[in-house]
Amino acid sequence: MAPGGGRRQRGFTLIEVIVVMAVLALAAAVAVPAIGRGTEALRVRAEVAGLSAFLRHARQQAITRRETQEVRIDPQAHLVVLTGAGAVEVRSSRRLWADLRIEASPPAALTVRFLPQGLSTGATFRIEAPGRRVYLITVDPLTGRVVNRRA
Repeated sequence: MAPGGGRRQRGFTLIEVIVVMAVLALAAAVAVPAIGRGTEALRVRAEVAGLSAFLRHARQQAITRRETQEVRIDPQAHLVVLTGAGAVEVRSSRRLWADLRIEASPPAALTVRFLPQGLSTGATFRIEAPGRRVYLITVDPLTGRVVNRRA
């Protein structure tokens, strides 16, 4: 029993509630931008992996179909297209994230050919994403092997 014969009230004062809310708001202000950067980094890695898989698929199609396959990358349209060599029929296409900047080395490598023997014309693609994230995708001319890595 509290002094004066009454029962003691349990609970929080208004000041305690305000302090807890302020601490939670501060924690959220620190955590939310970090989560946003994390999801953006995940999206960039997914785009790089998707482009690499598309190139590997083109190589596999060349070997399986026993005919040259051609992958054209259009950086302005953010589009990747797979066709048979010299053909206009699009076999497959993939739209890339608009925030990516793609450069090919050499510049003519925006078109990569995969031959039935597994060879390719070779290329190196530099992919730059927001936040200064840079990835390289390399297509080996002798093996047609596609490798990606962070630059």
